[in-house]
Amino acid sequence: MKAFFISIPHSGERVPEETTWLHGLPEPVLMSDVDRYVDRLYQPVVKDLNLDCVITQWHRYVVDLNRLPDDIDADSVIGSRNPSGKFTRGLHWVKTMNGVRLMPKPISMDLHNQLVDRYFEPFHVDVRAVYDSFRKQGAQKIYHLDAHSMPSLGTSAHRDPGEKRADVVVSDWEDRSCEKSYLELVCDAYKRTGLSVKVNWPYVGGRVTETYGKPELGQHAIQVELNRGLYMNEETKQLIPDQAKALSTKISAAIRHIHTHLPDL
Repeated sequence: MKAFFISIPHSGERVPEETTWLHGLPEPVLMSDVDRYVDRLYQPVVKDLNLDCVITQWHRYVVDLNRLPDDIDADSVIGSRNPSGKFTRGLHWVKTMNGVRLMPKPISMDLHNQLVDRYFEPFHVDVRAVYDSFRKQGAQKIYHLDAHSMPSLGTSAHRDPGEKRADVVVSDWEDRSCEKSYLELVCDAYKRTGLSVKVNWPYVGGRVTETYGKPELGQHAIQVELNRGLYMNEETKQLIPDQAKALSTKISAAIRHIHTHLPDL
């Protein structure tokens, strides 16, 4: 048995009734920063290998699971100690990556706490449960792949504005969230399928890799971003079935390669 699992924190599309500012938004706006379809792309190999996989049904604009509860500012939550603009795309997104306003005004601290309790904590409870399960089975090392997607071109809000991106970006929090051999294995796995791979550019990792990637404790977490231009229309946010099927096959091959070459428990 392998101590390996996948988390997918941004593919959820459900918007709860409490987040009224997100109701009625046009689909291209509401879905502009969602990792739409990533769960579908990984689903075949997750099923075939019977992998643990932690997924949420909730939209990232409600609570961004790749942030921390304190990643809020005066624009998103009343009473936050962080100044305006500190966390425009923090736990609660004030604007989309393309600058479209989402929150007309900050929410109350009470509502913030409710959203954390109802939609943020359950996901992370499940992630911690996977780690605990592997530990109880005697795993000395646990390997975690946090799956995401990204625009094909960097926007003005990114580190690489206007830059055409690789097919896959692999991030290890700049050498801090996993051992080097795991980074090399993951990069090689995706490259073997014919996909181009970049490391730590323009993403270095998020709060998931920062929180759970503790190599000194035997926890090795890595972030993998897929280029959305490979499988969807980025303007309409609709899937391109043939391209998605081809990419899912490559993802399956990459995950199988990783799974095969990781040590057993």
